[in-house]
Amino acid sequence: MRVVAAVPFETVQRRFARAHPLGLAHEANTNDEAEEHIRQAQSTLGAWQRVLLDRDDLLGMVLPWHLGEGGERELVPASGLTVAEAVLRLRELGDTYARTNPVCARKLGRMATAPFTPLFLSTHAVPGVDYEGLVVREGLIHLDGLHRALAWERAGRLTPGTRIEAFLASHAPAGAASEPRPGAAPGSGSGPGPGPDSAASHVRHRAGQDGDGLDVHAPR
Repeated sequence: MRVVAAVPFETVQRRFARAHPLGLAHEANTNDEAEEHIRQAQSTLGAWQRVLLDRDDLLGMVLPWHLGEGGERELVPASGLTVAEAVLRLRELGDTYARTNPVCARKLGRMATAPFTPLFLSTHAVPGVDYEGLVVREGLIHLDGLHRALAWERAGRLTPGTRIEAFLASHAPAGAASEPRPGAAPGSGSGPGPGPDSAASHVRHRAGQDGDGLDVHAPR
């Protein structure tokens, strides 16, 4: 992973909104949930960087709980999977997955040829039911872009020279100013955290969060 620059949260919000219009009409468009994950990352971590990911970075990204868009098969358990593990699971399921989880399968099909657009990640698992069961809680943790990451790898598009833009939330360095969290006292900031080369990853995913929408799941 290569760190390009620190960016303010306003930039992250603009880039997310550009790629994920909330009014976009398609199946299971719940991008407001993805936006909430990003707000949680801002509230609990407080600093953002624009980074470039290679294939190894992407394959090691941890995905949260993903029920497969309300289908019959859970794609990612509450304990989480890496992108590499989830792709392997899809390969093992083969054509069965399209029959049992048609909405998720259609999203994966659309994303296979979609342009490379930014992913949104954090260095630590954020609060929320999608992340509470994660075994791996630090590294490159997915906030948005599950279907794209899986689809690009399955389609063979993540070649050695490919670099994917991402926005990564992490703890602000000790003593650095950061935006106050909702309800925090003025001047309060984040504690020390990992450096720019830190990584993370998995969720239940009600969220699929691909401009294409989050995964919508029935209550557990």
